[in-house]
Amino acid sequence: MVFSLKVILFLSLPLLPVLKSSWITLNNNGYDGIVIAISPSVPEDEKLIQNIKAMVTEASAYLFYATKRRVFFRNVSILIPMTWKSKPEYLMPKQESYDQADVIVADPSLKYGDNPYTLQYGQCGEKGKYIHFTPNFLLTNNVPIYGTRGKVFVHEWSHLRWGIFDEYNEDQPYYISRRNTIEATRCPTHITGANVVLNCKKSRCITRPCRRDSKTGLYEANCTFIPNRSQTAKDSIMFMQNLDSVTEFCTEETHNTEAPNLQNKICNHKSTWDIIMRSEDFQDLSPMTEIKSPPHPTFSLLKSKQRVVCLVLDKSGSMAAEDRLFRMNQAAELYLIQIIEKGSFVGMVTFDSYAQIQNNLIKITNDTTYQKITANLPQIPDGGTSICRGLKAGFQAISQSNQSTLGSEIILLTDGNDNQISSCFEEVKQSGAVIHTIALGPTAERELETLSTMTRGHRFYAHNDINGLIDAFSRISSRSGSISQALQLESKAFDIPKKKWVNGTVPVDSTIGKDTFFVVTWTIQKPEIILQGPKGKKYTTSDFKEDKLNIRSARLRIPGIAETGTWTYSLRNNHAQSQLLTVTMTTRAKSPTTLPVIATAHMNRNTAHYPSPMIVYAQVSQGFLPVLGINVTAIIENEDGRQVTLELWDNGAGADTVKNDGIYSRYFTDYRINGRYSLKVHVQARKKTARLSLRQQQNKALYIPGYVENGEIILNPPKPKVKDNVAEAEIDDFSRLTSGGSFTISGVPPNSNSSQVIPPGKIVDLEAKFQGDRIQLSWTAPGKVLDKGRADSYIIRISKYFRDLQQDFDKAALINTSGLIPKEAGSVENFGFKPGYSKIENGTTFYIAIQATGEASLTSEVSNIAQATKFISPPKPSSPDLGTNISAISFVIFGLALISYIF
Repeated sequence: MVFSLKVILFLSLPLLPVLKSSWITLNNNGYDGIVIAISPSVPEDEKLIQNIKAMVTEASAYLFYATKRRVFFRNVSILIPMTWKSKPEYLMPKQESYDQADVIVADPSLKYGDNPYTLQYGQCGEKGKYIHFTPNFLLTNNVPIYGTRGKVFVHEWSHLRWGIFDEYNEDQPYYISRRNTIEATRCPTHITGANVVLNCKKSRCITRPCRRDSKTGLYEANCTFIPNRSQTAKDSIMFMQNLDSVTEFCTEETHNTEAPNLQNKICNHKSTWDIIMRSEDFQDLSPMTEIKSPPHPTFSLLKSKQRVVCLVLDKSGSMAAEDRLFRMNQAAELYLIQIIEKGSFVGMVTFDSYAQIQNNLIKITNDTTYQKITANLPQIPDGGTSICRGLKAGFQAISQSNQSTLGSEIILLTDGNDNQISSCFEEVKQSGAVIHTIALGPTAERELETLSTMTRGHRFYAHNDINGLIDAFSRISSRSGSISQALQLESKAFDIPKKKWVNGTVPVDSTIGKDTFFVVTWTIQKPEIILQGPKGKKYTTSDFKEDKLNIRSARLRIPGIAETGTWTYSLRNNHAQSQLLTVTMTTRAKSPTTLPVIATAHMNRNTAHYPSPMIVYAQVSQGFLPVLGINVTAIIENEDGRQVTLELWDNGAGADTVKNDGIYSRYFTDYRINGRYSLKVHVQARKKTARLSLRQQQNKALYIPGYVENGEIILNPPKPKVKDNVAEAEIDDFSRLTSGGSFTISGVPPNSNSSQVIPPGKIVDLEAKFQGDRIQLSWTAPGKVLDKGRADSYIIRISKYFRDLQQDFDKAALINTSGLIPKEAGSVENFGFKPGYSKIENGTTFYIAIQATGEASLTSEVSNIAQATKFISPPKPSSPDLGTNISAISFVIFGLALISYIF
């Protein structure tokens, strides 16, 4: 059964934005180029724009003082969706788009979720992807719960821009300090409050002091920290930005290194201000001591336009090699028929030493319009390579059709060298167009990707096979946040011996099925084709349309909505010798109100120098909800055609920052040659293992339950919660395939061996607890090379003092691990030992950390520091308090408009 999203999701929610490269710049202490985009699904509301402006204006001043007069917001663009009416003040965007915005305004995933949050899954100090605000958050008074919108924006901006993390932990709200006291997970520790259990029924809440849990020594599970309204602490913005006194970030002097929060885990117990000051923004940046307050931000209102795309295709003589011209035509035709959205304007230019406009812009209105373009695809490769002439002709084809090059897209495909390419870089910048580049084969111009980088376009590398080209074209979809973009379900190549069959299956889930195409290509002779639907309906070779222009491809458009379930295909090579056959299947969302599962992929950066590792990321989601429990496989191919396959993990270890957030990742270190590499990710959910996570996002502004004022607890409406039995939901089996673009490796020596230069990965999830008089440890095994292979051994050290392990790990007491043999990377390790101390009393605390060793005496970084406290249940439960004693028995509920209780 598919989990029904009707109760939980706003069905008009657009797809999540994909990988972007922010164009924010910092000039003379002011941030320029910030893009805030409103989703096409959000109803038109002028107040929304006004409140965005007010939020950013307030945030700019708050940020200025929080960074000790260093930075503020200068220029901000607000991107208005096409679904809103046009107004004279709305300007035309350049490369700004919804899918690359820094801040998005869209409906929430959950009916009970207006929490502002930042999509952030990089390492410490790495920029986030985007901030998400809901319209309701921007239109409703949420000050008692979150603080002012300006303060919340600065909290989220700190995630986005500087890669710092929250200093609270809703999953572990309390811990036992080194002083053997129970502390709320917070920074700094001198933020005071009360610890109470709330029992709310209708309009009345009864509270009582928290009791200690007899097993853990911590407060009971429902204990909540209620802060005092009046505080003296100025920090920290990453804990409770809502407090009036909080205007700064935690520094080295005030940072709580013990708190079990993401900031300590991911940033190695460094303070948020330390990480901020190490960012590129603050290198050689002096405070603006001469001014009292920053100038107000300037806002530009930009309105999205209809999609305009021009294909700029290489037909030079080198395209004759490896059947490149023919394969380019096959992929371009697939793009025009199956990928480009109806209503888009499309043109085409071909080039060799010169360029020719084959088609000015044509509006794709029906299933035959594309034929006007495919009829002019080049058939004879000849001549040299002039990329600049091709681009200029592309600009001309757009402008001659009464369209602006601003915000238009060019898909540039070439296999050739052109040492004059830099001569048109300035013209490309001035055009305002987005250039997507596809480098075909190993000899394609090395500066090609510069065009993509300077214009916010995608960059792809395809070896000589057709699949790489199809995958690249399939990835270049709408940038508007539309739910109707094409989704790739299958892309496989088979080298089939003579007279042999090959079989395969593709699941079609209930969220998709519109405009479903099944395409087969071949190199010598058309194969026999059988495609069977879940209910037994068969399509055979005669049902497939063989294109007159490209005689080596056959296409079937499945009528209506493709049936939900597993589709089976069989191909038979009827030729007397083996040949290469490919299968491609694409589809779209079943309806404009049906949210499909989508997958996006990218590397953490576009270039790397040996032996610096890279990280592969894949995000799998339905709307804004993470999809868990699936197989995610990355295929990385270099210019020699050699492929490396990596299983990506969402286990919160190694390269993966947060467990079960729908972000699957893995280190990539298998550098064999210099040059371009391509990334493709295949996502599969089989045997009903996929689950949809309904939990709240991490890296968000904290929902404040209430405040203590004058000895009385004044409560906000309780935070809506996901019930335990619906925290996750089953979804259909599905398959998705997506290209993650290309990246470049340099400095690879001959016969390189990464295990000789790259150590094992850092252990980040070490846990420790007492079982009787023994300490039991558990962690995720690293590899010999980061998260690949098997480490040689472990070094475990213990101390009664946290700083011993943090500051001088090698001098702490060593635990005997002679019988501990490391497991394969990604496995769960368990190890128990008895501390070598004569007497262990109630409340005795130990701190433990681990290093893994590999070849050439390489050792990992020291792990996170785990804590184990010996706790013996007292005869009677104790109820110590934090900071403030609450004597009053009466409690007040502070009500907010548009927020109601859920019982």
